[in-house]
Amino acid sequence: MNKSIVISDVDKIYQNGTKALDAINIDIMEGEIFALLGPNGAGKTTLIKIICGLTNMTSGKILINNLDIIDDYRAARKQIGLVPQELDTDMFETVWDTVTFTRGLFGLRENKPLIKNILNNLSLWEKRNEEIKNLSGGMKRRVLIAKALAHEPKILFLDEPTAGVDVELRQDMWNLVRSYQNNNVTIILTTHFIDEAEELADRVGVIDNGSLIVVKEKNELMSSLGKKQILFFLEEPLQFIPDSLSDFRLNLKKSNTTLEYTVTEKNEGVSVSRLIKTLDSNNIRFRKIETVQSSLEDIFVKLVTKK
Repeated sequence: MNKSIVISDVDKIYQNGTKALDAINIDIMEGEIFALLGPNGAGKTTLIKIICGLTNMTSGKILINNLDIIDDYRAARKQIGLVPQELDTDMFETVWDTVTFTRGLFGLRENKPLIKNILNNLSLWEKRNEEIKNLSGGMKRRVLIAKALAHEPKILFLDEPTAGVDVELRQDMWNLVRSYQNNNVTIILTTHFIDEAEELADRVGVIDNGSLIVVKEKNELMSSLGKKQILFFLEEPLQFIPDSLSDFRLNLKKSNTTLEYTVTEKNEGVSVSRLIKTLDSNNIRFRKIETVQSSLEDIFVKLVTKK
């Protein structure tokens, strides 16, 4: 698999001495969806702005499809589509004009069928002759996505793309992201909605205070740092956990009516079966069993808190 983005030892230090990014190293592969997570001020947007040529790095090197973002600026920038957080566009232009104009900024000829297809995919076709100032917030954000796609980029940056939009629009955007991934477009997503990253991402990077804490495949991250628990909802409250159950390291929860068992790779399977038999031999009855898996949000909070 080819590398779409290679980020090597990237630092960003402001004139007042603030270090926004500290030795960032990431390889992002062609056609993957990479979620960059972190709290406010962690450095996510700064890194995106550097890659897109909107601000300068202090040191380091970045390649976009083997093009250096400094030495080959124009060619590298043409590879990228950026959907920023801010609704920054001419409010008195029509939807059609602003999207078409954006394509022209990259020196590309007019392509009406392509623009029509993009607007259709974003449910903007009926609004094509509407001035942007008359659109809702969600529609304006769709326009930003349309502008980012107008020059057919190979890499798409989505910086908080669903902030302030309704649930229906979020689902539409998720479907659109998947469709572009199917066309081998590399997508870098920053979001505060952890469920969004959990739904879409192939890999996850967590950044905090300008440092990259971890980069892993989403499933591997959830497997290695998450936890799976089995909850036994008891028929009657249990006053204490018998010694015969001490090997299972159970926790008694919710007014002594729930037993919590944490599953690990070592004890999964046979031990659970043995636990149920041991509960039965101790006359501990339960009315139902429920399995709970850690979410990406749980893992994110754990990583940031640990650091």
